[in-house]
Amino acid sequence: MSSRLWRRLQQELNQASAASPGSWTWTWIASSSSSCCRPRAGLRSEPCRGLSGSSRGTMNVFNREMKKRQKNWAASLQDGHQYDYLRDEVGGRVADRVYDIARTFPLALDIGGGKSHIAEHLSKDVVERLFLTDISESTLKQRRQTEIPTHCVLADEEFLPFKENTFDLVMSSLSLHWINDLPGALQQIHQVLKPDGVFIGAMVGGETLYELRCSLQLAETEREGGFSPHVSPYTAVTDLGNLLGQAGFNMLTVDIDDVLVHYPGIIEVMTDLQGMGESNCAWNRRLMLHRDTILAAAAIYKEMYGNEDGSVPATFEILYMIGWKPHESQAKPAKRGSATASFGELSKISRPNNTDKS
Repeated sequence: MSSRLWRRLQQELNQASAASPGSWTWTWIASSSSSCCRPRAGLRSEPCRGLSGSSRGTMNVFNREMKKRQKNWAASLQDGHQYDYLRDEVGGRVADRVYDIARTFPLALDIGGGKSHIAEHLSKDVVERLFLTDISESTLKQRRQTEIPTHCVLADEEFLPFKENTFDLVMSSLSLHWINDLPGALQQIHQVLKPDGVFIGAMVGGETLYELRCSLQLAETEREGGFSPHVSPYTAVTDLGNLLGQAGFNMLTVDIDDVLVHYPGIIEVMTDLQGMGESNCAWNRRLMLHRDTILAAAAIYKEMYGNEDGSVPATFEILYMIGWKPHESQAKPAKRGSATASFGELSKISRPNNTDKS
């Protein structure tokens, strides 16, 4: 056995042991829109990253170097701007949440911001200065000019090169779902925030691309007798609040938004994902698909999910999160036992007094 194969075997064993209680676990999710994703008849959906009791171990799910190459390749495309529609849409919705907070942020950080998909929707009256980070140097070079003074920093989202208590606002749009140690990344975001600072982010959720996932699973099972993961694992929304709370954030807000995009066919779906730099970079991904499998998946996709006009939908589940770093000025819940009225007396409080009818 070669040393490379032996190291890979050890890595897989470590990943399997890390899935024990008290660490990262694999959970199987099912789409409410399709029965083919449910764990029956030998089919299971793609693994979804979840968190159990503590963060004792971290699963090395994604090849970060591969993701860097994918984003650099996408940035080198001459027509790369035509694949920015999803990032622009989600970046605008993150900016809307920034505007909902009635204050000005002297210094903000955009993690994995790429081409300034959030900053282009913001004004200098809201964010006075901005630091923009990304793992891809080519993407940073193509950032869009905004009215906000911006400093670009080449940095990995998993290792933020900033001191504690530096930023008033931290933002992130569609980059955290490629991080191996998500609890550690959220803790770093919490550290670089000033007290009473806020983190506003958006990431891809577990039901994303369930149409593509199910079509590939059925096609591979039919043509090859089994299937391999082709869609990356995503974080479940049920775990997101726990992750933010364990990282130290309070006054949490988590909501879901589905973005539905229509394509001519399955080939266009995969082509656009590649142009976005959103191709699968999991270590256990399969490097190629057989031609017969792709043709079968295209037929299944149109048969199960196709529209009347011949197009096919692709669902992107976006998880939005807001968390605040604690500060003494923030509103706090009353102490236990400090209430002056019980729930049983609520109906009597607003009841008019009918004793005096004169």
